[in-house]
Amino acid sequence: MSPSPRYGITIPFDGVTLLEHRDWFRRLADLGYSDVWSAEIDGADGFTPLIVAALSETRLHLGVAVTPVFTRGPGLLAMSIAAVAEVAGGRFTMGLGASSQPIVEQWNGIPYDHPYARTRDTLRFVKRALDGEKIDEVFETFEVHGFKLARPVVERPPILLGALRPGMLRLAGREADGAILNWLSAEDVAQCRAEVGEGKTIAARLFVIPTEDVDAARVIARRMISSYLTVPTYAEFHRWLGRGDALQPMWDAWAAGDRKRANQVIPDSVVDELVIHGSYQACREHVQRYLDAGVDTPTIAIVPSGVDLLDAVEGLAPS
Repeated sequence: MSPSPRYGITIPFDGVTLLEHRDWFRRLADLGYSDVWSAEIDGADGFTPLIVAALSETRLHLGVAVTPVFTRGPGLLAMSIAAVAEVAGGRFTMGLGASSQPIVEQWNGIPYDHPYARTRDTLRFVKRALDGEKIDEVFETFEVHGFKLARPVVERPPILLGALRPGMLRLAGREADGAILNWLSAEDVAQCRAEVGEGKTIAARLFVIPTEDVDAARVIARRMISSYLTVPTYAEFHRWLGRGDALQPMWDAWAAGDRKRANQVIPDSVVDELVIHGSYQACREHVQRYLDAGVDTPTIAIVPSGVDLLDAVEGLAPS
């Protein structure tokens, strides 16, 4: 059986310093949020906000979705995971993932080679390192000679893989503790879980624009969709999910350099499936559809849209 469902929110919040988050973490726990999950894209790194949360509020579970397997060496990655696990005291879930070519290659200057193999090798190394093993091995995508954690964890935290297509989803089910999903509809969850298998944790980041101004929400959502789903990894994910015909006009316009048209040709139905928007009640009901579909930990990401942050956090809190 999968664990009991939780209800998370993405941190750090825009416009709030990391130190100011200390009060926010207590407020989130009071409102019924069970989890805070960070990311590692172009803001804070994935671990520092979780350290602040761990030291500020003991009622919250912590997660990162995801830390790229390319941007840290295997040994440093194991040390970072162990440090957060030590501070969190059993309240931490690690998320590993291949990330994407723009983040790894364009922003960090690291070749984005063999992402599946690199993720597999990193997962295998990290599990062994966190268990206290001394590792001297040539993996397919890197070599490690004589590494052993000087501060091994008391208990290895659950490790989930960011996964978007069958191969990675199956790896998540076979060798990790589950998968982290992103940019999918509630109706897509069953297709992904079928690849991961039963008895594994499924977490998902859900983008939420809490406004009843449908037109404004769709404008924001379209910009997000064209920015993300034109990245090859996400494009292939949505072809696999069956949205190839619906999104092909966007991909064609984007490839031609016509960003305005790329946004215009995204169907309303796709926007409404992938980005949650509406009243607070409507948004909570939409999140519930993901829970009903098999997501164990939905983690909402509040999209800035002119709504007061405190109002949004309170309005989207689990009822």
